[in-house]
Amino acid sequence: MSDLFSVVQFFDDDTHEYVRRRVDAQHAVTAARHYCSSIGARIGTTKRVIITDNGDDTVFEWQFGKGVTFPPEAAGNVPKP
Repeated sequence: MSDLFSVVQFFDDDTHEYVRRRVDAQHAVTAARHYCSSIGARIGTTKRVIITDNGDDTVFEWQFGKGVTFPPEAAGNVPKP
């Protein structure tokens, strides 16, 4: 079974929307990039965008006002050894 991912955007009224379900990694990243840079993301009506894997674990997170917050490597928050 190949890895499939979902992309979810969260809004300032505490609702959310699955914008992609069960897509490959490339499509998930492309969609997440789009929603992280959308007009809603720029003005703050989109508060959060995540990518989840088959097990519903978050593998990517972007937050309004913070940028990429997960994974640490992408967020620039790599713990020092």
